[in-house]
Amino acid sequence: MVTTEAEPAWTGLPPTLLRMRRLLLVVWLGSLTLATGLLLGLLAGPAWAAFALVPLALMVWGWEMIGRNWRSWRYAERADDLLISRGVLWHTVTVVPYGRMQLVEVTSGPVERHFGLASVQLHTAAAATDATIPGLDPGEAERLRDRLTELGEARSAGL
Repeated sequence: MVTTEAEPAWTGLPPTLLRMRRLLLVVWLGSLTLATGLLLGLLAGPAWAAFALVPLALMVWGWEMIGRNWRSWRYAERADDLLISRGVLWHTVTVVPYGRMQLVEVTSGPVERHFGLASVQLHTAAAATDATIPGLDPGEAERLRDRLTELGEARSAGL
């Protein structure tokens, strides 16, 4: 008889990460749209300014793609490992056993700090299995770092 383990309790990423990524998209592609329209309109004529619709269309498409990508990210803490699931077209589930973790880092760049976000990066013995959970609340990132470090030390002690 085959027994199946219960579905893990998945945790998604906070909506603040979605807002931050969409704001960055609007700032960069909005600026490009404006610059393209103005430069081409002034230098080549009003008809050429229509090329400003290209970055505008990319911004609309990117808005939806960022939302789909954000919804695809989630993680789950299980008894012996951490699961990280991500990806829209190519769905990836990374399983990181607690006993294999060598280093757990919490990082936060200037934009992430402005939005009150931090990322947790896991380093293991095999470089190919390093994993990151982006855009967490700093308190949750620190809690996760402490828990994973504690579980990693407990599991690796038996090796």
